[in-house]
Amino acid sequence: MIKVGIADYGLNQWYGGMHDYEWRLNMLKEIGFDGIERLEVASPAKALEYNALAAKLGMGFATCRGTNASDTLTFSAGLGKKYIWVQAPSKNFDEHCRQANHQAELAAQYGIKVGIHNHLGFPVENQDQLEEFLKRCPDCGMVFDIGHLHAAGGDPAYIAEKYFDRILTVHFKDYVIKDESISIADNWQARLRFCEVGGGVMGDVARDVAKVLLKNNYEGWVMVEHDTHLQDPKIDLKISREYLKNCGI
Repeated sequence: MIKVGIADYGLNQWYGGMHDYEWRLNMLKEIGFDGIERLEVASPAKALEYNALAAKLGMGFATCRGTNASDTLTFSAGLGKKYIWVQAPSKNFDEHCRQANHQAELAAQYGIKVGIHNHLGFPVENQDQLEEFLKRCPDCGMVFDIGHLHAAGGDPAYIAEKYFDRILTVHFKDYVIKDESISIADNWQARLRFCEVGGGVMGDVARDVAKVLLKNNYEGWVMVEHDTHLQDPKIDLKISREYLKNCGI
């Protein structure tokens, strides 16, 4: 079964933070979502409290993030989650891989996978870097962002098919070009803006990735992520949810 959640960075930007989990989960439930990707807490007590709240509302979280890497791992394990994001602070690619491998080794003791989140401006942003990372870090999976990979010149459907067994979750998104004169390498945030799925320049990429997931009987979470909202987020999120429904998700 595929569950559809929100990677809620864009919501936090719009509302000025995450002020009330109950309000947010109820809002997302109303427009057809199953939860939020990351529960963000500073204590085990809050992790349990919010996890219980989500269960009461019939909603969920895919993973948990504490205030440091150790808490992220233990909180996520304690809540029975399946993955955490790679938390490797080095911007050097070789060191980043080394740190990710260490984290993956520790997480495996708890039965949890560690996933690389490919992202513009970070050590793993384009397709060559992503494939090299997966080669060097065989125990790591992917928190796979199709928008960032496409913007970096990659082929998300190809990666989804080739590394299907490494997918921990997928971030579905789209983007528009703000200024073609600015290159990705110089300033990606000035060049583009991420938007609702189907509302940008990616064409059928999201649909093609959805086909790969469905063909391979993917089970788990996928996430809609809107890094920027220019209107009431519920409008954008409804558009993305409807797009994924039309893709069979």
